[in-house]
Amino acid sequence: MEATLQSVFKLGYNRYKEHHGVSRDQHQAANAIMTCCCPELGYEEWVCRHDGYLEQQAHSCRHRSCPRCQGSTTQAWMDKTQARLLPCDHYHVVFTLPHELNEIWQYNREWSVDHLFRASAETLRQLLKDDRYLGADVGLLASLHTWGRTGSFHPHVHLLVTGGGLHAGQWRPLEADFLLPVGVLKAKFRGKWLSWLNAAYAQGELVLPSHWSDGDWRRVLRRIARKQWNVRIQGPYRHGSGVVNYLSRYLHGGPIKDHRLIEADASRVSFRYRDHHDGKEKLMMLKTDEFIHRVLWHVPVKGQHNVRYYGLYVPGARAKRDLIREQLNEQTGETVKPAEKRERLCPDCGAVLFPYRSTRREISYIRNRRSHEGSGSIVQQRVEADRIGLGCSPPGVGVVFLPRTRRLN
Repeated sequence: MEATLQSVFKLGYNRYKEHHGVSRDQHQAANAIMTCCCPELGYEEWVCRHDGYLEQQAHSCRHRSCPRCQGSTTQAWMDKTQARLLPCDHYHVVFTLPHELNEIWQYNREWSVDHLFRASAETLRQLLKDDRYLGADVGLLASLHTWGRTGSFHPHVHLLVTGGGLHAGQWRPLEADFLLPVGVLKAKFRGKWLSWLNAAYAQGELVLPSHWSDGDWRRVLRRIARKQWNVRIQGPYRHGSGVVNYLSRYLHGGPIKDHRLIEADASRVSFRYRDHHDGKEKLMMLKTDEFIHRVLWHVPVKGQHNVRYYGLYVPGARAKRDLIREQLNEQTGETVKPAEKRERLCPDCGAVLFPYRSTRREISYIRNRRSHEGSGSIVQQRVEADRIGLGCSPPGVGVVFLPRTRRLN
């Protein structure tokens, strides 16, 4: 059997969920991965009105944790984001939280996600508005990653930063050949996070691990307050498109894509990864339960936005971006070329195939209302959408030809 994320979950997920707690979001992600492009989700069918040839394609799950079916969504995001970029230098900044905060994150995911975005964005914007560095409002694109190269827990946020900003209606480029002093950046980021963390704890907004005492909490705070936090600045780049291309590869599909998998069975999974210490490609083997655990841990909760925009790159700042383009003698506007639609052709006569019918089945998961979040039973329901019957004409076709064959593409 070919090693894919889908095959791994089909082999091991049912056993995994019997021995581990699984949230509603994780259960939905697992079922989406297992049923993507499978008969459980139904089909789209196209027919040739000349000879009755029928072509089927199973529906995709469209879940952002699935590595199989997000190609068009990723491409659309990349095209739209590339069109938004200003024609200036960009810097790539990465903010990483100390590993001592991993358990705090696990018990307070929503708070941690929001404050990592907020701390990194405010740190950059406030420093760059200072006349000592730039004295202008910049544009930021921020993308959250919670994994390392082996799927381990490693929360960090990537930011694409314009090498200049808008001040009093005028574009002001960076005069220095660096973005900011990295020591200043680290200290301000650490100070913001620790200030908010202490305030949240004092107000009872944080949930601590059950095995932590007040002494453990104070020891962790002292340790992370003394250490240097990891902040990296790369660039400048003549344009931010390369960083956008890089970020798009991690936008959907989870921490480990199919092309990295080597072998998988019910007990073990092996995959390739590149060691960032020496740059060499290496092999890792995990028990199937551990592999599934690593994948599911990074499933975002419903409604969580892993890409956010600030300053000149917020959607509502398009007029400011066009003003900057005019001042830089560049064409205004952010036109995105529409994706080309591939026509389906009959392999026998070459005629265009027409939509024939849809048998899409949505799978919803409803948790028992009396159960607490993270526990309780999950009820699986199948909801079959309306379909075009065999006796109905495909759009634009006056005569229906019953299919002569059924071929699965």
